[in-house]
Amino acid sequence: MADQARARKLAKRISQIVASALEHEVKDPRLARVTITDTRVTGDLHDATVYYTVLGEKLDAEPDFAGAAAALEKAKGVLRTMVGQQTGVRFTPTLAFVTDTVPDEARRMDELLARAREADAEVARIAHGAEPAGEADPYKPPREADEAD
Repeated sequence: MADQARARKLAKRISQIVASALEHEVKDPRLARVTITDTRVTGDLHDATVYYTVLGEKLDAEPDFAGAAAALEKAKGVLRTMVGQQTGVRFTPTLAFVTDTVPDEARRMDELLARAREADAEVARIAHGAEPAGEADPYKPPREADEAD
């Protein structure tokens, strides 16, 4: 079993190789908007999971996840060959491509935070002109010292 530092270095190198290959070597137009976000390699260096995200043509356009997944599956053999040639490890890891959900989760969390800010602003607006429900000073006043004491 390889150490974790070696696995991290190999994962980083695989990310670089795959990203460069998608940009310069693989000529599939469905992969033009694919971005490699992360790679994880198992401890025995036999399997690599490559995380990717797909951007849309425009900001409001929906990305083509199915087309990108099909294109990555088709190019998997070529990419694995390139990884094997450029890493120099004894056993070239198998590549598995997984859609990265971090950007979607980050967007969802931003929306939740915006709703929480709006709710806080509404509470602050309501509380601005509010009066206490009971007396102005709800605490009991201290007892006066008797003159007999």
